[in-house]
Amino acid sequence: MTSRFSLFRLTAMIRKEFIQMRRDRLTFAMMLGIPVMQLVLFGYAINSDPKHLPTALFAQDNSVFTRSLVKGMENSDYFEIVAHPETAKEADNLIRTGEVQFVLQIPPNFSRDLQRGERPELLLDADATDPAATGNAVTGIQLLVATVLNRDFEGPLAILRPSADPVNLIVHRRYNAEGRTELNIVPGLIGVILTMTMIIFTALAMTREVERGTMENLLTMPVRPLEVMMGKILPYVIIGYVQATLVLTAAYWLFDVPIAGSLWLLAFVLFFFVAANLAVGFTFSTLARNQLQAMQMTMFFFLPSILLSGFMFPFRGMPQWAQWIGEVLPLTHFLRIVRGILLKGNGLSEITPDLLALLSFLTVVSIISLNRYRQTLD
Repeated sequence: MTSRFSLFRLTAMIRKEFIQMRRDRLTFAMMLGIPVMQLVLFGYAINSDPKHLPTALFAQDNSVFTRSLVKGMENSDYFEIVAHPETAKEADNLIRTGEVQFVLQIPPNFSRDLQRGERPELLLDADATDPAATGNAVTGIQLLVATVLNRDFEGPLAILRPSADPVNLIVHRRYNAEGRTELNIVPGLIGVILTMTMIIFTALAMTREVERGTMENLLTMPVRPLEVMMGKILPYVIIGYVQATLVLTAAYWLFDVPIAGSLWLLAFVLFFFVAANLAVGFTFSTLARNQLQAMQMTMFFFLPSILLSGFMFPFRGMPQWAQWIGEVLPLTHFLRIVRGILLKGNGLSEITPDLLALLSFLTVVSIISLNRYRQTLD
């Protein structure tokens, strides 16, 4: 072996590496795809100042002052009136199920008390499970009510124009009165940790069988594809429950996260969420030729999951196309379920829409993975 540096040999090695990259098309695609995906998601989809938040108006006084207040809220771009509940119970149900972010309650005799200078009270219920989604909107309405109603005190009513704020706005930050971010982040970590670990474990487990040559032994065994899939998945379901228990224990004792709902209901939902992620990992294992490709696929799935699910950034702050993608991801629905159970005390009826979405995802991915595995057998 010569000791002198050779530019010719270096060029040959570089060409060899590029040829290897061209042959490994999946890895090359990931090299280009992941930076492009990060650019698109961070550039277009991420927004820490959400606008047009769904708001319910429970108005018991339909006057010109009410209409001015509502119009001012809509012009601020933070609020979008999407529901008009007729009872307090109906309004409460809208915010518990997450259909609206705010409920504005206007009391009876609002206009009469306003004209008398008695500073009537307005109640704004805010779903504060995600403080980042409500903070700017609450600040905006506090500034708005101090000025928007003054424009109606003109002409003969000018003498009634109050010198101070015309109304007393009471903001009720429900489920997280202190605006603690850990009440939003820590429950969500259950879903994030399970998404990452479950997919990686399953994808690598099956791919390792191929790399080590033990897949041939597996194929000669008298087992059906469904039996192989379940045999690979069920042990990791147990591990998933252990991980969730550790996070829940730490959340309760270290971060004072309340447990308002049923842990049995959470355990029931957890099975389908873990199974959905394991099915994704199983599918990746049928596509990947080695463990490196399996890891690359996992990261390609995990990145949009953590960014578009509402874990790091407000879900309603994203553009519509990003929300459509987020609605497909199982982590999005599990975050709503786990936060609803722990912080709101939601029951089965409140979480049913998100549970059905999880089941639909699990069914579709399971069918895909079974078909892919049958092709591998052939």
